[in-house]
Parts: sequence; C-alpha cells; structure tokens
Amino acid sequence: MTAALSRRAFLGGALSCGGYVLAALGGATSATRGLFAAVPRGDPVRTEPWGRLEQVADGVWMLISTPLAGDHGSGAMRTFSNGGIVAGRDGVLAIEGFASVDGAHWLAGEARRLTGRPPSHVVLTHYHGDHSTGLGGYAADGARVEILGTEATRALLLRRRPEAVVPTTMVAADGPTELDLGGRRVRVAPRDGHTASDLSVEVVDPRVVFCGDLVWIGLFPNFVDAIPSRQTAHVRKLAAEPASLWVPGHGSAARAGELRTFLALLESVEDGARRAVARGVPAAEAARGWHPPRALGEWVMFSDDYYEVAFRAWERELRA
Repeated sequence: MTAALSRRAFLGGALSCGGYVLAALGGATSATRGLFAAVPRGDPVRTEPWGRLEQVADGVWMLISTPLAGDHGSGAMRTFSNGGIVAGRDGVLAIEGFASVDGAHWLAGEARRLTGRPPSHVVLTHYHGDHSTGLGGYAADGARVEILGTEATRALLLRRRPEAVVPTTMVAADGPTELDLGGRRVRVAPRDGHTASDLSVEVVDPRVVFCGDLVWIGLFPNFVDAIPSRQTAHVRKLAAEPASLWVPGHGSAARAGELRTFLALLESVEDGARRAVARGVPAAEAARGWHPPRALGEWVMFSDDYYEVAFRAWERELRA
C-alpha cells in the first residue's frame, strides 16, 4: 500500500469535490487549517494526519476527514471525505469509498479492529472521486463486500472512469432501502441536489444521519454538479429528521443549529443568484460582489471563483 495518493493521481480521479478541496490545501492559512473540522462531536478513538475516527454511540463511528490539518506528505489526501462505520450483530456497514484505495483499506482495518469483522456492506453516497475512488480498498485483503449505490451513480462512474469499482446493489429511486445489520437498522434514502443522484444514510437508533455532500460544515459547498433548489429541498428534509447528529460530507459533525446555519447559507446564495438573474447580471459579475452574511460565521474560502460556481449553478437552473 502506498503512503499517500499523489497530487497528479488525485486530480485525475477525484472528479469535482476532491479537486476543489485539493485547491484549498494549497492556499489555507494555519488559522484556517485549524478551523476546518476542528470540533469533535464524539469520543475520538483514532486520530491520523488525514482524519479523526469518533465513536458517537455503541456500534456507530464517524470518520471526520481533516485534509487541512496536515500537509501533503502526511497523507492528507488519503480519505478526504467524511464517512463512517455502523455495526450490528450480523453485519458491518462502511460509509463512503474515499479518495484513495489506501483510505478505504484503512477504514476497513479500523472496522475489523473495532468490531472484529471487516465491512460486509458499503454505501456510496454519490459518484464524485473523493467519495468513490478508493472503493477497491475494501476488497484488498480478499474480503467480500456488497457495495450499495444508485443506478445513476453507477452509470456516471462507468462513463467517467470505466475502470472504476462500482455499486453492486442498486438502491431504489422511489424510496428508502432498509438494512438490518442485526439489532441495528439503517435506512439508505435516495436524494439529489449535490449531484443528480445522492444518498443519505440514516441510523435508526441512535438517530445519526450521514448526509454525503448535501451538507458541508465550515467549508463553502461545491456547486459544480449541483441542482441548487433540489439540494436546498433535501437539506430541509434532512434537518426535519429527528436526529441528534448530522455528519456532513466535509467538515465537523453538526447539531441542529449548525445544520440550520448551513441551510441559511444555501438560502443566502439562492437569494443573491435570483436577484442577479432577475436583473440580467451574469453569474461571474454577481459573484464578485457577494459574500455570506456575517451572522452565518466563517466559511473556508480560497477564491471568489467558488462563489461564481454557485451562482452559475443557480443561473443554469433558473434559465432552464
């Protein structure tokens, strides 16, 4: 196993989100690095340069990736996205495929260390490379694993990376798929908005929701493939879940108040973009004069181009 994924290899496979966060690595100040994903919400059981594994309940762990906390040589790109482990008597679920085979192989090893068993199932929330590139790592030791995703995610992966490891079990598009891991139920719910096909993973008891990249905390979200109105609608649905904790695709885990702040950020972007389209102002020009309201706190930003990506996504949708 290699120690870390090279910058060139990552840019070649990450597809969108990962490349965005990789740009952040180069421009982050020490203060910003300390801000991103800095707040533990569970009991840390393992800390590495690339992430922090926190236990939030018996048999439930979340991986909070911290790519801005280290440097390129320390393996900062190994996982890149958040994920998790959910264990029952009969099965162990891993969430996300991460940015590298090393990252998924590491999480599989942690599942074995914590539960005595390798993952039996993996859920892929969407096709972006920082969530999917490492899927092969779960089978690196000859383990048999069932990969769950949507048909659209499978098709997009095959189209963009024909060599990619892809979902083997399709999650229905018209309603949640429920997994019984043995005394632990998990709902895998079809959603969309960050991409045309997303999934959330909802642990029924205790109620912990893994949101994929529908939710970002502390880092301004990537809208490159977004359908913005759908993302906002599904974040509202996620916020309505009777949960105690929401795990975003990137950033620290959120309580209800922090999720509402993220929703307010999405609504602020929408308001600015709608005003621009109504006045006939191009997205690039409108984005240069826009910033998140101060009341919403600090969101890691490295270039106004990312605001422009958000405004362009709204412009595409509104003009369509």
